[in-house]
Amino acid sequence: MRTLSTRRRHPLAGLFVLLGALAVAAALYTVFAPKNATAQESSTADVEAGRDLFLIGCASCHGENAEGIVTSDDSNYGPSLIGVGAAAVDFQVGTGRMPMAQSAPQAPKKAPEYDEEETRQLAAYIASLGPGPAIPEDEFLEYEDATAEEISEGGEFFRTNCTACHNSVGAGGALPDGRYAPTLEGVTAKHIYEAMQTGPQQMPVFGDDVITPEDKRAVIAYIKAVQDQPNYGGLGGGGLGPVADGVWVWLVGIGGMVGFAIWIAANGTRSKKKVKGAEQ
Repeated sequence: MRTLSTRRRHPLAGLFVLLGALAVAAALYTVFAPKNATAQESSTADVEAGRDLFLIGCASCHGENAEGIVTSDDSNYGPSLIGVGAAAVDFQVGTGRMPMAQSAPQAPKKAPEYDEEETRQLAAYIASLGPGPAIPEDEFLEYEDATAEEISEGGEFFRTNCTACHNSVGAGGALPDGRYAPTLEGVTAKHIYEAMQTGPQQMPVFGDDVITPEDKRAVIAYIKAVQDQPNYGGLGGGGLGPVADGVWVWLVGIGGMVGFAIWIAANGTRSKKKVKGAEQ
């Protein structure tokens, strides 16, 4: 016992205890921490074909190795794509936003320049350059069987994080510096998921540690439920919100009533009074 007590007082005992505690903490973090994004597995043929497509259609802006191009005034001509992941490529190329036709504050949605196979090959090449968000699995895109509770929870997430830009029904809206939040009408579940996962352009990134894949699925279910519900109030006005509705009421409703009142006053029946002495 005396020998053991002496060893416990050894000057290096505290260091060994600290190292042991750090090792235990590292092991626990490895087990319970959320998984980092990893490069999506793809065949060598897809990666090589994707690089060929990249050199032809993308390298002029993003560099031959996707490292990005910086102009003389230190602004990005084309940002680096290393680490953006396959999901970012699938969203940008699949929605036609990339390649851009011309430089602008925001890349608009348009008809895709690449077909599905070419988009997959481009995504495979970019994913091979570094770990990043992968294309979502089908199980997180099947929103049709979502329960009423899940749709309600998705609505809470959407109203808290998305309505400031996309409007309460996903109709979109204007942003500063010539930018805008696009409408979500007709956007596929995969592209909505990828937008949340990658944060295209000015949109913030909602990674899995912020909104879990299950919650993203609930958000998609809410968006689709809102778009599919009938309009019980007559003319919806595009779902742009109370401000737009108020402007419509004042300009068209009140303005029309004022104009109609003026017309009545100008063209209504007038009574003529006889002037005394006018008749002999």
